[in-house]
Amino acid sequence: MREKTVYSLGILGTLLLIWNFYSIFDRIPTDAQQGDIYRIIFIHVPAAMTAFTFYGVAVFASIAFLITKNFDWDSMAVSAVEVGTMFTLVNLATGSIWARVIWGIWWAWDARMTTQLMLFLLYLGYLLMRPAVTEATQRATMSAILAIFAAADIPIVVMAIRLHNVRTQHPGPVLETGGLAPIYWPPFLTGIVSFILLGSAMMLVRLHQETKSREIGSLRQELHAI
Repeated sequence: MREKTVYSLGILGTLLLIWNFYSIFDRIPTDAQQGDIYRIIFIHVPAAMTAFTFYGVAVFASIAFLITKNFDWDSMAVSAVEVGTMFTLVNLATGSIWARVIWGIWWAWDARMTTQLMLFLLYLGYLLMRPAVTEATQRATMSAILAIFAAADIPIVVMAIRLHNVRTQHPGPVLETGGLAPIYWPPFLTGIVSFILLGSAMMLVRLHQETKSREIGSLRQELHAI
């Protein structure tokens, strides 16, 4: 059942992603001001939203672990963080490519770019910290606290371009204000759905690996105790 779910999510997500790439690069018109580079935004923005979604899953799972001490929640949290961090990297990379063409520089240290980089580094620290802590309960507890703490940066990333007197070169928010042309909504929404489907498939694979790894670790401890 788990394998069927993984394959179903992966195949559906891949098909949607291929169709969306076709729509992005062939069906929607070229932007009059930015040229063809604007098409990367349909990958850049959905990647960020997908990352935030999986970080939200990690926060939920981390809180559940702190309450129940059930290691299944810890496995879910780390799996979600890995997927979220991967999509954050996609977001940062595509944003830098867009900035190089539009702004003439790879990195501007504006408010949103800097806070998004901080988010990436916080969750990267989460992943690097886990192998350094050998005791399972301590590792899971520290990871849960860090996952919750790091997520506090997400509202700052979202609000960075809305704050007054804050240096930013990002365009103003258009998704919520209706400034996005109707023809652009389908690739945005399809991009988000395809990324979430693919991310869910990857998270399920990692969740299975984490569960088996924890079981093997427990067996090793029992053998050493004999």
